[in-house]
Amino acid sequence: MLSIKKILFPTDFSRGANLALLEALFLAEQHQAELHFVHIVDPYDDPNNPTHRFPTVQELTALTKDLLSSERLPAFAPEKLASVKLVTTFERHLSVATAILSYVERNDIDLIVMGTHGRRGLRHLLLGSVTEEVVRFAPCPVFTVRDQKGPMTVRPIRRILVPVDFSEHARQALAHAKELASLYSAELQILHVFEEVTHPAFYVSGKTSIFEFMPQIQTEATKQIQQLLDEVVGNRYPAEIYLKEGHPAQEIVNFVGDHGTDLIVIATHGLTGIEHFLLGSVTEKVVRMAACPVFTVKGFGKSLVPGTFIITASEDHT
Repeated sequence: MLSIKKILFPTDFSRGANLALLEALFLAEQHQAELHFVHIVDPYDDPNNPTHRFPTVQELTALTKDLLSSERLPAFAPEKLASVKLVTTFERHLSVATAILSYVERNDIDLIVMGTHGRRGLRHLLLGSVTEEVVRFAPCPVFTVRDQKGPMTVRPIRRILVPVDFSEHARQALAHAKELASLYSAELQILHVFEEVTHPAFYVSGKTSIFEFMPQIQTEATKQIQQLLDEVVGNRYPAEIYLKEGHPAQEIVNFVGDHGTDLIVIATHGLTGIEHFLLGSVTEKVVRMAACPVFTVKGFGKSLVPGTFIITASEDHT
């Protein structure tokens, strides 16, 4: 089981936050963890603004009943709310992301569960994303749940996708996915994406795919992934292996739609500064675009799997 003692749930009382709330409550109840509700208030805002109010236990119970489907009810019943220790806090800060990260450090938070608005295009470029900043810099895993159009529904988690690149970071993601698969009684989907290569114009062989250039690569990659599964997961949890070619973030997002994925567990290497600006982040793109929730395991900081470790910056040479 994952080692989770404190869960942070930053909320702005929006639809997206309410969808993430159910996952936070379920994980808190399963692990007997404290659930910290935190709302960040603008220092210049009216402290008596009626929108800045935490829901009561009765209101939370009513909300979870609205969100839960009959298929999910056996996993979490609203009556279990009484067993969850809730900590509610208002924080005043001009930067929501900075306030969240500061709270995490001060309170030794193990997991952040939060909603994301899933902005794209120019609006995202101009406004940025609180969620992406938290995913990038938080020293612990982050569970993000994207807002959706139409009625709010919560799908049961039956299929968990783990993108792997054979790094130690991917091993960490797989270790967390194994525990989540046990928690949700889910099967694993293992995906490796071969980076798409643009060939010179004078290359006239007619071959455009790495699978055509190197037909043996599929066999070798499958063998390596199976070895990784044997070492980290064992044979207790069903897992399917998939190989794709293309741009990793887009292929991961496409896979979710094509294979009915309910949760992505993905590692981030924790790049910052100019390195992050130049290379971008597959993980952040997946968090922004994926239709299902994303559980991000950090390439630095805290691991929730007992007996495992996280590579520090000085040890990471990838």
